[in-house]
Amino acid sequence: MNFSQLGLDPSLVGACESLGYTEPTPIQQEAIPVVLGGSDLIGCAETGTGKTAAFLLPLIQRMSRRARPGVRLLVLAPTRELATQIEASYKSLAPKGSPRCALVIGGAAMKRQTDNLKKGAGVIVATPGRLLDQMERGTIDLGRIEALVLDEADRMLDMGFWPSIRRVLAALPSERQTLLFSATMSPEIERLARSTMKSPALVEVSQRGRAPEMVEQMAYPVATESKTALLIDLLEKEREQENFDRVLVFTRTRRGAERLSHILEARDHKVGRIHADRTQPQRDAALRGFREGHTRVLVATDIAARGIDVDAVSHVINYDVPEAPEDYVHRIGRTGRAGKSGRAITLVTPVEELS
Repeated sequence: MNFSQLGLDPSLVGACESLGYTEPTPIQQEAIPVVLGGSDLIGCAETGTGKTAAFLLPLIQRMSRRARPGVRLLVLAPTRELATQIEASYKSLAPKGSPRCALVIGGAAMKRQTDNLKKGAGVIVATPGRLLDQMERGTIDLGRIEALVLDEADRMLDMGFWPSIRRVLAALPSERQTLLFSATMSPEIERLARSTMKSPALVEVSQRGRAPEMVEQMAYPVATESKTALLIDLLEKEREQENFDRVLVFTRTRRGAERLSHILEARDHKVGRIHADRTQPQRDAALRGFREGHTRVLVATDIAARGIDVDAVSHVINYDVPEAPEDYVHRIGRTGRAGKSGRAITLVTPVEELS
């Protein structure tokens, strides 16, 4: 199957081809016709399977059918990094003349975002907290929204965003298309979604909570005091047998991420770091350096687990065991993407093994 068989316009098919998308992924095959038909949808698929294009492509086409003023599409994401990637995807897929897209995220200059919104936008990609800030300032009118997308909705619930999302929902027209996408889908999320959607179609192309098939997973038992030494050993000594080209290391805490990145830098590793105490420009620079290959190791907390979309991450190393199975799935989903193989290594101390 190709994209044209899904009912997409030639301009969008051409955009897919220019980006190297030769054939739709399973979630795209299932979701695009549903969204083109105007139905609400709950989509569940593994990370790295093309969920963003699965909702952007048909929504761009639906908006192209009729020019209208005001904000027509709102996409909510749990993290700044994910929102930034969705905005970038929209700009790469949308043909010339498509509605303008504005990014509204925390950690960025409020005045610059406000000035950008005043220029007019038909599409807004936002994190919930900053969106509410702008709504309270009167810079955003959501009264003409035609479609709402909740991306990584389970993570938004985990991060405590649902009260904010409900406030946003109250400002939207009742007559709208609502799409919810996530790599995992708890019964609680499903109940909440169905309470805000109208007879949604369920598109589920993989078992919920399942780790990506292309990722080889392994655990290394290690004493707590030897964990850092083992990580260094993996990054240095094993490179002769295994190519640790681009390594994403996850810690539980911001302090742990800072400490670990400084230790690795002291051993002459090129390291970037992303966590909530870093400013948005610092986080952007760290992700850009990792994506472009200027740094080989990126140390991150779970805030980045669903916001890092980098090709050819060779290894994900869980320096700390995540608190929830869903976090583990999202962490290791940063490798083994788009049909490529990857490895996930978890360092497990006796205390973590018991917990």
